[in-house]
Amino acid sequence: MFKFGNSEFLYGLIIIPVLIVIFLIGWYGKKRALKKFGDWGVISHLMPFVSSFRPVLKFIFLILALTSVIFALADPQFGSRLEKVKREGVEVMIALDVSNSMLAEDIEPNRLERAKRAISKMVDQLSNDRIGLIVFAGDAYVQVPLTTDYSAVKMYLSAITTDIVPRQGTAIGSAVELAIRSFDEESEMDKALIVITDGENHEGDVMKFTREAEEKGITVHAIGMGDPSGSPIPLREENGATVYQKDQQGNVVVSKLNEETLERIADQGNGIYIHASNARTGLNELFDEISKMNQQEIESKVYTDYQSRFQYLIALALIFLFADLLVLERKNQRFMKFNLFKIRK
Repeated sequence: MFKFGNSEFLYGLIIIPVLIVIFLIGWYGKKRALKKFGDWGVISHLMPFVSSFRPVLKFIFLILALTSVIFALADPQFGSRLEKVKREGVEVMIALDVSNSMLAEDIEPNRLERAKRAISKMVDQLSNDRIGLIVFAGDAYVQVPLTTDYSAVKMYLSAITTDIVPRQGTAIGSAVELAIRSFDEESEMDKALIVITDGENHEGDVMKFTREAEEKGITVHAIGMGDPSGSPIPLREENGATVYQKDQQGNVVVSKLNEETLERIADQGNGIYIHASNARTGLNELFDEISKMNQQEIESKVYTDYQSRFQYLIALALIFLFADLLVLERKNQRFMKFNLFKIRK
């Protein structure tokens, strides 16, 4: 396995083509200046010790030395040992509702932001479990496939907004169907799906896909975000002003938590339903439930003991610099007199 310890130094390679261009401009400038004095065949006899090849060779040595130094500064490292690591864990897929109704502020600061913070805290508690993330509104998309790279999950989670899915709605059925296809069928790890939504205006046959998930051994949990009594949906205009979403008749839309649907989903999926509030979101309780699942042993291969190998590049750079010092720009008078192919009379 190979990596750079200080990859930012690789940007220094940009200077290489710049130096080559400068050298070529200077080279052709000298050629043009010499042509003003006459034919090169004649001028070359007047300057017997001038070499047209040696300056090019010296420049090549310098470029190779500089390139070696840049790669050395980037600290190339090689994994010296491959280890098999055995771990125990489960697979968890989170389906997060990103429809406009999740902007309602009956849970502070709003339903979506509170859900994102809770997911982030849950990710911090994971150690060996594989986690994935699905976002859905009118359609469902895999935001993060199942992974143990928790930092990547948190990075993509922080970028989630209601604009990430173009079509509005709350297609819980599509999210459950996508989650079923996103799990690793060959894996023997226990699987859990957590649906986080307000459950309002659900589209598609969600119970059909929940039943399919249950038949495939996937436990489906549900977290209801919001208040059953409802809350208006604030929208931010381009000028920064806040307005509330209205229907076609001009009435302010009130988004209400649909607990009945979410309770049915959790019941069908052999999971539990939790109503989130300002005091709790329920992910900690679900994390405890997931921790009780049968955790299968999985094996992964990792490289350990990365060792730096910049020393070889430094040695190579010194060799090129030494070669540059040995090569003179002018021809050597003694070597010019030495001719292996000279015919003796």
